[in-house]
Amino acid sequence: MKKHIEIRWHGRGGQGAKTAALLLADVAFNTGMYVQGFPEYGPERMGAPITAYNRIGDTPIRAHSNIYTPDYVVVVDETLLHTVDVTNGLKEDGAIIINTDKPKEEILPLLNGYKGGVHTIDARRISIEALGKYFPNSPMLAAIVKVANIMKEDEFLSQMEASYQHKFAKKPEVIEGNMKALKMAFSEVQ
Repeated sequence: MKKHIEIRWHGRGGQGAKTAALLLADVAFNTGMYVQGFPEYGPERMGAPITAYNRIGDTPIRAHSNIYTPDYVVVVDETLLHTVDVTNGLKEDGAIIINTDKPKEEILPLLNGYKGGVHTIDARRISIEALGKYFPNSPMLAAIVKVANIMKEDEFLSQMEASYQHKFAKKPEVIEGNMKALKMAFSEVQ
């Protein structure tokens, strides 16, 4: 990982983009990194577009603003590609990760000529297979950790399991499903 990375998340209310950004901040913090994780809301309702952000680094972070030129963008809902300029400000030496079952070639025309890395993952299929419901945030979280090389897979999975055990102490079946989704995403992100 370079000195600092900035990530912008695009999703819809209820899909877990904010939760994923906050989980990423917690996990990175627990491994000794400096972090920020915060959401930005428009109309606060289920299904409305939301944006969340992460800053992660190995030195103190002094910036306290939104992220306008991210290194990475995570798109939790591919329908946003038609209505939101998700590549706005995205650095060409960075990458975008999109939750889609479509091949990358079908997605490229929707990215406003973006020339950087484009990664896809079918978070819908992974979450339904692993959790029995559509919760795309866990697969998308694993995908950004892998693509951005934030930490080693085993360290990430260990931290996430500890986080899930705390959060879902009374629902162990949720822990198992989320861990399966994370592992699948690590191996399947394109």
